[in-house]
Amino acid sequence: MAKYIGAVDQGTTSSRFIIFDKKGRIVGMDQKEHEQIFPKPGWVEHNPMEIWENTQEVIKGALQKSGLKGSDIAAIGITNQRETTVIWDRNTGKPYYNAIVWQCTRTDQICKELMAEGGQDRFREKTGLPIATYFSGPKMKWIMDNVPGVRAAARKGDALIGTMETWIIWNLTGGAKGGAHVTDVSNASRTMLMDLATLEWDKEILDIMDVPQEALPRIVSSSDNETWGSTDEHGPLGARVPVCGALGDQQAALVGQACFDTGEAKNTYGTGCFMLLNTGTKPIQSKQGLLTTVGYKFGNEETVYCLEGSIAIAGALIQWLRDNLNIINSAPEVEALAASVEDNGDVYVVPAFQGLFAPYWRSDARGVIAGLTRFANKGHIARACLEAVAYQTRDVLEAMNKDSGVDLTALKVDGGMVMNELLMQFQSDCLCVPVIRPQVTETTCLGAAYAAGLAVGYWSSIDDLRANWAVDKTWDPKLSKEEREKGYAGWKKAIERTFDWVE
Repeated sequence: MAKYIGAVDQGTTSSRFIIFDKKGRIVGMDQKEHEQIFPKPGWVEHNPMEIWENTQEVIKGALQKSGLKGSDIAAIGITNQRETTVIWDRNTGKPYYNAIVWQCTRTDQICKELMAEGGQDRFREKTGLPIATYFSGPKMKWIMDNVPGVRAAARKGDALIGTMETWIIWNLTGGAKGGAHVTDVSNASRTMLMDLATLEWDKEILDIMDVPQEALPRIVSSSDNETWGSTDEHGPLGARVPVCGALGDQQAALVGQACFDTGEAKNTYGTGCFMLLNTGTKPIQSKQGLLTTVGYKFGNEETVYCLEGSIAIAGALIQWLRDNLNIINSAPEVEALAASVEDNGDVYVVPAFQGLFAPYWRSDARGVIAGLTRFANKGHIARACLEAVAYQTRDVLEAMNKDSGVDLTALKVDGGMVMNELLMQFQSDCLCVPVIRPQVTETTCLGAAYAAGLAVGYWSSIDDLRANWAVDKTWDPKLSKEEREKGYAGWKKAIERTFDWVE
């Protein structure tokens, strides 16, 4: 049997290919950023062709760097920025329009019209989701409403609709020459079009949104031993390798963190910030502004569900400090700058750049810096930016505790920002629980690799995956209750200042 598993991580800012061994250790990796396109305020797009080109390049790059051949890879998994939506021509493989990114707020009017009958929770009972610009269904509708001929092509069977894993799988498995048009249950559960109970597209919602079902991908398990197809000798791997695992990026991190037991949770600190709590094999409807979502489904086993708190801006706030304000030259510098002051100097930054996600769901909110005095300096602003990430996480955790009735005992963390020790310590102080960083922090890619590896028997069960997980570092809370609650009360005041900005 081939010795390794490969995983494509098609993220918001870059695409990567990572090769893992049996112990879940990285043996090869390559990464390439793609352009962020902002045609109007609040609009965010990606070029799907650029992303597919980059995906091919990083696959070749990781093989080259590790000295491996495509035939050394037993299977490939895909993980992806969720909700980002693309529609393309099945005959030419060319997109009709740029991919509309999960952060994009252009569907605000569509969402308001959908809410006019039945309010924000109109589809929540079936889909687990509130009506929001975040999800894929309204993006699909927007493209078909605004790009001439696309809806007709979709009805005729010439146009294919998908999120980014669907686009990558289709291209990897043959593209216009018979590529597999599939989406896994975790990604399908983020469209606002799938019934959580049946795991099928909901005809009633499709009719309301005017999305033709014939253009949508087939919904499949996250780990599927009836492989959707293989790469071919002429592709970037130069070999036939089964493509048989897919998970949305946050669900992939849950799997990579081995959160297989009910009550286990992880938080990923990337462009946004996403906390997922495993709630077992029955979906729990949130009363606190969280999302009910599919965690994963391995083969024919029961579906595992999650509660999720999604935060739009986390690492992107540090990029904003670097690129827009020029307060730092590189993202890692933020830690030293934040550490140059003792505390936040009563300064709070709320990064509601595109509204607020969980648990508020306020598209009318916009970012604020509150509490400024002549005493405040760039160190306080840097520190307030880091603290904003931790405070947003606490907002989500408070909601999770109320919904699930389960108090969190520890938080497993991953993503780019977990190397920031000041943030990790403050996160522990803010939540009053231990924060645990694993040895392999590339848990998103690892989760996709696990899904593919389980499908082909490279790993025999989730016990193998549990055994791979190991602690790198733990942070324990040090802040007094009084200091913690005083800081959080200031945050809640700052949050209220962001509401009703957009009329």
